[in-house]
Amino acid sequence: MKHFFAFLLLGFIWMGFVTVSIPDAELKDLQGRDVSFHKAIENGDKPVIVSFWATWCVPCIKELDAINEVYPDWQDETGVKLIAVSVDDERTSRRIKPLVNGRGWDYEVYHDYKGELKQKLNINAVPYLIIIHKGKIVYTKTSYTPGSEEKLFEIVKKLK
Repeated sequence: MKHFFAFLLLGFIWMGFVTVSIPDAELKDLQGRDVSFHKAIENGDKPVIVSFWATWCVPCIKELDAINEVYPDWQDETGVKLIAVSVDDERTSRRIKPLVNGRGWDYEVYHDYKGELKQKLNINAVPYLIIIHKGKIVYTKTSYTPGSEEKLFEIVKKLK
C-alpha cells in the first residue's frame, strides 16, 4: 500500500501538478497603500518583469532608465508588465518617491518595506530581475550591463 501512494505521488509530481508557488508579501505603493505582491504581478497570461532595486544602486537606476525608454513599445508588442520593487531599508526609503518622480518612470513601483519578499526569494544583491509567466518564474538575472535590456526583450517576446 505504501508503494502505491508513493507511486501515485511521484506520478503527480512528474505530471506537473505539484509546482513551486511564487511567494506573496506585503508591499507598499508610492502612496503608502498596502498591496500584495500577487496582486501587483497580475497580468493575465502575459509576462511580468519584476526588477528589484534600491535608490543607492547606480546599476539598478541605469537599468530601470534604459527599460523605461523602450517600455511603451514592449507593452504594445507583447503586453508585458514591468514592476519595480525597491528593497531600500528605512534609512533610505524616503528617497524612493522623489527619485521615481524625478526619473519619470512609467511603470508601477513598490517598496518591500519589511524585506519580506527579498528574503522569500533569497535576493542577496541588486539589481535582481525576474520574469514571471503563467504563475512561474521563468528567468532570473543579477547585475546590469548597458544593452542587456535587448536580451531581456527577446526573452519576453518568446513568452507572449
